Amino acid sequence: MGTVFSFDVRGGEPAAVRAALREAVAGLHRADEVFSTYRRDSQISRLARGELTVEECAPEVARVLELAAEAERVSEGWFSTSYEGRLDPTGIVKGWAVERAARRIAAAGPDGVSVNGGGDVQLLGVPGAGRPWRVGVSDPLRPGALAAVLSAAGARELAVATSGSAERGAHVVDPRTGRSAVTDLVSVTVVASSLTWADCWATAAFAMGSREGLRWLESLEGVEALLITAGDEVRCTGGLASRLG
Repeated sequence: MGTVFSFDVRGGEPAAVRAALREAVAGLHRADEVFSTYRRDSQISRLARGELTVEECAPEVARVLELAAEAERVSEGWFSTSYEGRLDPTGIVKGWAVERAARRIAAAGPDGVSVNGGGDVQLLGVPGAGRPWRVGVSDPLRPGALAAVLSAAGARELAVATSGSAERGAHVVDPRTGRSAVTDLVSVTVVASSLTWADCWATAAFAMGSREGLRWLESLEGVEALLITAGDEVRCTGGLASRLG
């Protein structure tokens, strides 16, 4: 998926955890093989060219497309799997794949699991000694600095996803125009229980811009967010303060 993945697993029976970790890593490689739009032989590329039907693809293809359709519905079209007239579900695949990997490892019984895929993180359980997981949010305008630190205190499941232009440039597409989204934002960080959805919502809100994006994120249950504009203005959903720390 063109990025770095890291795993932090606390507690559990070592042999079982190692086996689950191997399965999770294999699952991430499998997701890349199936969904990569850069591989002409991937199932998603062949599906886009009409060489396969959804029914002929691996079961996870239908599942991801169902989730993407739900994201498009909830975001009123701001999240989309259509790019320049072709199928491209990459906006949901990474978050979904990271969350699935984390849950595979958690099923082996460790106390806590953290899986980080390119800065998007799924947290499950607790790291131990009663301390919660904490996630630093990079400051898009000050390389090497943090804009905030988020805490998973009181939550057994927490996901943090960021969409923005600071590291990858203008890669978020406005689904209305098919061109790079032109907004006043440089980053949107979304906090939710599921990385699948946090990743989608961060992308959609970034395309909307700060005013509409914040209004929409406030309407989502169990979702908090931190938005940073190109003018160095920080905007937050009403409940984000409970996650700072």
